[in-house]
Amino acid sequence: MAHTQKLHIGIAGAGLLGRLLAWTLTHQGHDVSVFDPAPGPQPAFDGQGAAGFTAAGMLSPLAELESADADVAQRGWHAITRWSQIDATLSERCHKPPSLAQRGSLMVAHGTDLGAARRVLARLDDAQAGDAIRQPQALSAAQLQQIEPCLHGTSGPLHAWMLHGEGHIDTVRTMQCLHDDAHGVQWHWAQAVHTLGPGHMDISAVQGSGPSRTGFDWVFDVRGVGARPDLPVRGVRGEVVWLHAPGVNLQRPVRLLHPRHRVYIVPRPGDVVLVGASEIESEDRSPVSLRSAVELMAAAHSVIPALAEARILRLDANLRPALPDHRPIIHVEPGLVRINGLYRHGWLLGPSLMDEALARAGLA
Repeated sequence: MAHTQKLHIGIAGAGLLGRLLAWTLTHQGHDVSVFDPAPGPQPAFDGQGAAGFTAAGMLSPLAELESADADVAQRGWHAITRWSQIDATLSERCHKPPSLAQRGSLMVAHGTDLGAARRVLARLDDAQAGDAIRQPQALSAAQLQQIEPCLHGTSGPLHAWMLHGEGHIDTVRTMQCLHDDAHGVQWHWAQAVHTLGPGHMDISAVQGSGPSRTGFDWVFDVRGVGARPDLPVRGVRGEVVWLHAPGVNLQRPVRLLHPRHRVYIVPRPGDVVLVGASEIESEDRSPVSLRSAVELMAAAHSVIPALAEARILRLDANLRPALPDHRPIIHVEPGLVRINGLYRHGWLLGPSLMDEALARAGLA
């Protein structure tokens, strides 16, 4: 049974989950306070802030079955529906509304890498056995050129497959809209949560004195890597290149299937294209390495030759929170909810994890 009275809720962490929770709970009429060590709500792109800003925002339940289990895909399809609802609401209220598109996504491969691509497709077919509607659809070269004229290999025609129903979302705009539309939320920036438990948090200013305890009806711990040592979470480094590419006009996310890595290329408003895929077992928050930048941009150029004239806007790196099994966790006990381990699936799984956590806590 959902609570009907107004509750005092504390949220540790103002990343994607923290903002989703704050936005949802304040619109339910609760008194919400959010604490985060960042200096403010805007992205800093310095490797220190919320990983949700760095993410490309691909909503790809089918594609993720290559390395994830069926539960991730099921949650992902649920999340796409929820993101559509959230986007519709935010679009009516925000000055710069989120950009959510659901035109499907593409997998492409060079002819020399067709064997590796077929192995990936076989794993997807096995995972989706009996679900013909969600099987990847092979495209001819002519069909690919019709829907995405910018896609063609530098060394010959590309092999391509359409993944229907998938989409992508502008992560930066959505993070900003969730903050701006969460009217009534008390945002406490430059405030670090040191320890927490059912109904309480120990909080201090980043550059202030020792922590003081604050009480709440419910506490939500969504601090990602910052949740250590309460959870065995670690940071996995990801790197992204932001390009300004007028005239490219890419409409869908693209994954390049390659024997060594999976490079994704994702369109953003304003002629911007994001290129990424690196997963490095390191908690180094330093700037993007030359190796990663060269490999990512060379791979993107090999399938979109027009990117040769793109301009580099930003090289971004951040840490994604991962648990040992690479699966998310929801822990609920009276007065306390923990959600963590979103790893590479934060935007794909966020709404589903939030909905389940709120339901289990009786706050849905």
